[in-house]
Amino acid sequence: MSLRIPAGETVMFVGPSGCGKTTSLKMINRLIDPTSGTITIDGKPISESKADDLRRRIGYVIQGGSLFPHMTVADNIAVVPGLLGWDKAKTTKRVDELLDMVGLDPERYRDRFPRELSGGQQQRVGVARGLAADPPVILMDEPFGAVDPITRTRLQDEMLSIQRQLRKTIICVTHDIDEALKLGDRILILSEGGKIEQYDTPENILAAPANEFVEDFVGAGSALKSLALSRLDDVEIADAPTVRVGDSIVDVQRNATASGVRNVVVLDERGRPVDFVTAAKLRGERVENRRLEALQTVDHRATLNDALDAMLSSSHGAVVVTGGRGEYRGVASFQQIMTHIQDTHEAAESRRHGADAEATPDSVAVANTSSHTDFREQAEEGEEQ
Repeated sequence: MSLRIPAGETVMFVGPSGCGKTTSLKMINRLIDPTSGTITIDGKPISESKADDLRRRIGYVIQGGSLFPHMTVADNIAVVPGLLGWDKAKTTKRVDELLDMVGLDPERYRDRFPRELSGGQQQRVGVARGLAADPPVILMDEPFGAVDPITRTRLQDEMLSIQRQLRKTIICVTHDIDEALKLGDRILILSEGGKIEQYDTPENILAAPANEFVEDFVGAGSALKSLALSRLDDVEIADAPTVRVGDSIVDVQRNATASGVRNVVVLDERGRPVDFVTAAKLRGERVENRRLEALQTVDHRATLNDALDAMLSSSHGAVVVTGGRGEYRGVASFQQIMTHIQDTHEAAESRRHGADAEATPDSVAVANTSSHTDFREQAEEGEEQ
């Protein structure tokens, strides 16, 4: 196996069970030593570093978080900074920064123990621990595989947001091709024996699979899967009327009638949406939060696939969009998303026809990989890894 991972990119390792995804990942931080070949990080062979020193410079996030049960959330995150000799003030500041980054209030969660957290919260702490010492390279082994689908989507969106801020080099193992398409800048598709079938961008894998194995692995519906490559941030969403809990219902209905508005978004005191209702159906004197469960919303970083899925369970043919801390952003309708898809398709067709007309035989794509993970492992024939 031979490949190069550019700095600051997320590369997803996918393939059937037994193809060597996790083995390959573990060789990067020497949990498994390669039997032959070399692995370099930033041009330096990892074999020249002590295993413990190497691992302290590489973040590691695995399924379920795998937190130390006898340690608090803060102590779990501070493990590697403690091994590196950070002082207490610097470590505490870093812990709070990371908890806030993964969407957990430091004041509320810092002193809790893992048993007091949900599965999704434990996984968030696991991600924070992997980022604690600010490593340039982060390894993830099925990081979101042990949580429910709704929590998994939220964790994926959180990971995308973190990566936009930090631009780490992330190598992630997953069995889910949809997750790979959503998170990866590049995808490595392996077959049994660690054979590389295709190493390419999600767009190219969907549009031009290298062979039948890749076609079968990606599965049918590549046009639908391409919805995972576009995000709500790319769509011009509507700014629907909002009301606050406690507002006069008479005033709300009068304003709605005067402006021809049918539906309104109800916000709490922190500006977070708690309901999406027809103004005429509001009852009583003051607007209340009458929902027995949380309103289903979609993060602005979510894919169009996620948004359409949420719309299927909505009675409005639209979905409320929120920001990174749950604040109200707007409302995305089915028609807005379909218009964006059509415009994107037309733009792609235009670019393709233009490229066909101007193509030259010596086109070269150059990427800046001055800092990279260079992974070279050449197994001898018949040798077991």
